[in-house]
Amino acid sequence: MQRYDVIVLGAGAAGMFCAIEAGRRGRRVALIDHAKAPGEKIRISGGGRCNFTNLDIRPECFLSQNPRFARSALSRYTQHDFIARVDAAGIAWHEKTLGQLFCDGSAREIIAMLVGDMAAAGVALHLGCQIGEITQGDGFTVQTSAGAMQAEKLVVATGGKSIPKMGATGLGYEIARRFGLDLTETRPALVPLTFSDAQLDEMRPLAGLALPAQVSAGGMAFREGLLFTHRGLSGPSILQISSYWREGMAIVVNLAPDQDLAARLGDAKQARGRQGLAGALGGYLPEALARQIVTGLDLRGNLADQPKAALARLGARVHDWSLRPVGSEGYRTAEVTLGGVDTRGLEARTMASRTLPDLYFIGEVVDVTGWLGGYNFQWAWSSGWVAGQAV
Repeated sequence: MQRYDVIVLGAGAAGMFCAIEAGRRGRRVALIDHAKAPGEKIRISGGGRCNFTNLDIRPECFLSQNPRFARSALSRYTQHDFIARVDAAGIAWHEKTLGQLFCDGSAREIIAMLVGDMAAAGVALHLGCQIGEITQGDGFTVQTSAGAMQAEKLVVATGGKSIPKMGATGLGYEIARRFGLDLTETRPALVPLTFSDAQLDEMRPLAGLALPAQVSAGGMAFREGLLFTHRGLSGPSILQISSYWREGMAIVVNLAPDQDLAARLGDAKQARGRQGLAGALGGYLPEALARQIVTGLDLRGNLADQPKAALARLGARVHDWSLRPVGSEGYRTAEVTLGGVDTRGLEARTMASRTLPDLYFIGEVVDVTGWLGGYNFQWAWSSGWVAGQAV
């Protein structure tokens, strides 16, 4: 039997950070993961450059049945604290847009920093190690393919269900149920949306086309890039709204949020009446999209031929395009899992179970989900840090 003070399940962002902090406090820590390498989600994030945090971290940027729950961890270990750690490691970074921070080089630099910190803190890292039965008696005993391990404290940092090809499972949720914690509904989040065949007939010819747009649903709106694909719509604005969208709900897309197309085309009608309508609209939208919109509305002729009502219809189609997704691409491409371990069963300052104070849940397995843009990594750092101070 291998004995430790703390066992952490899951060598992702939250698990590694918790293990580091606990190890720095002199705790004997074992970190277990079935993957062959740590931090696989870190490695692929941000196009391989890791969007490791955001300058604008606020509780309002996180979804949960208890939106206030994340406030404590996020305020005790902030984005500025993590940036300072990245700076101390000599990792160069830049702000891309909307406060999103990326490595100048590779995401592997973040992984290397964490692995180095774990080694310095004396963390025993068990990779390629399958997790079996977990029992509670004299602390927690975890049966693994590397033998039984026992510790007073157990931290579950196994993530959610997103990207199963990388080994994501529902293990953390099974552990929560095993020890009597409640779960909220889980669903794919930060995920492309899919549409009916009729709608796809309209979208497929535009596959690969991207433009700025505002997308609204569920009382929220995001103004970021939108991408047409062979399967539907993607891009940051769609990924963001997917966390708020539910089946049967329409989304509203504004394809030119900084313009009043009806007014602008009305002015152009006076100055350039002989210009074709699609060409005029193409001054504000990608030409292929402009042609498709004009054809779909069955508008013919030049600008001079268009009555005010026709330009109003055109403006409405551009600024108020309502469509109803039939679903999402699911966990296969979802960046995160929405929902998870019910925060009502956890202590916000420590991430410990209220009923089993030696059992902790951190990171994505918890019902706290951030926006796109580094928010979920910051939740991993913050929740991992506070648990690391407590175990």
